[in-house]
Amino acid sequence: MEGQVCCMVMRVNLDCNSCCKKMRRNILNMKEIEKHLIEKQENRVSVCGRFKPAEVAIKLRKKMKRRVEILEIEEVHYEAQKEAPTINHYKY
Repeated sequence: MEGQVCCMVMRVNLDCNSCCKKMRRNILNMKEIEKHLIEKQENRVSVCGRFKPAEVAIKLRKKMKRRVEILEIEEVHYEAQKEAPTINHYKY
């Protein structure tokens, strides 16, 4: 897996149910995408995972043969959380 963890929102013209099914099938075939959300009414597609946003948008544009407009890209930074030592306060 390459790239960093990010979430991207795109605008794609999804006018019918078959377009949504085709988009879903294409997204599921991409190994780098972990989560997705397709909003047909707003013509929006949100994807999250470890990828480079431009590469995913280009792949979807080629497979869907439709214009893909990137609306928002959010990079997610995971901080390694150190476990605090557990202190038990019991009174006997």
